[in-house]
Amino acid sequence: MSHSVKIPTLETERLVLRGPEPEDYPDFRATFSSYRSRFMGGPLNRYEAWMLYAAEIGHWEIRGFGMWMIHDMDTDETYGMAGGWQPAGWPEREIAWIIWPEKSGKGYALEATHAARKYFYDKAGWEGAVSYIDPKNLDSIRLAERLGATKDHDAPTIDGNDAVYRHPSPEQMRSSQIADGIALEISHYCDPLFKPKGWALD
Repeated sequence: MSHSVKIPTLETERLVLRGPEPEDYPDFRATFSSYRSRFMGGPLNRYEAWMLYAAEIGHWEIRGFGMWMIHDMDTDETYGMAGGWQPAGWPEREIAWIIWPEKSGKGYALEATHAARKYFYDKAGWEGAVSYIDPKNLDSIRLAERLGATKDHDAPTIDGNDAVYRHPSPEQMRSSQIADGIALEISHYCDPLFKPKGWALD
C-alpha cells in the first residue's frame, strides 16, 4: 500500500511501529468491537469500526502525523496502536494509545507511546501534546502519569466529559529524569530479572 505521506517506521527494544495497513484491520476491528474500546467511543459495529480505521489511515494524509500500529519486532504480531491524533475540533494535538485486550500489562503501551512522543518532539518539531482521557479510565491515567503527564484543569476538553493530561514539553524532558525512569521501566519489562544499579534485590 502506498501513501503520499511517507509514514516513518520506529523501532524500540521489542517493538516496530509502522503505519496502519489493510492487513492490520481484523485485530483493530476485534478490539474496537469489544468492551475494551468503551473509553474510545466503542464498542463499534462493523461499519463504524471500518470508518474509524479508514480515518486512522487518512489522518496521516491530512495531518502529516497519526497513529502507528504496534508490531512485535520478532514475530510481527500486532499489539495495538499508539501515536498522534487530532481530528477536526480537537483543541490540541493528542498522544493516544490502545492495546489489544490480551496484550495488556506487558509494557507495550508505555514503550510505544514513549517512542512516538520522542519522534514527535525530536523529528516533527512538536512543542507539547496532551492526552484526553475518560476519568474512569484508570489504566490510561496511570500510563499518562508514568509518561510524566499531569492533569491540566484549565485546558479545554473535547466535550466536557474528558480529563486533559498535559505531557512534559521537550525542554522539560531534557531537563528532567522522566525519560531515564521510563527507560528503566521498559528495561524491566524486557527482562524481568533486570535490576538497575542501586535497586534493592527483593
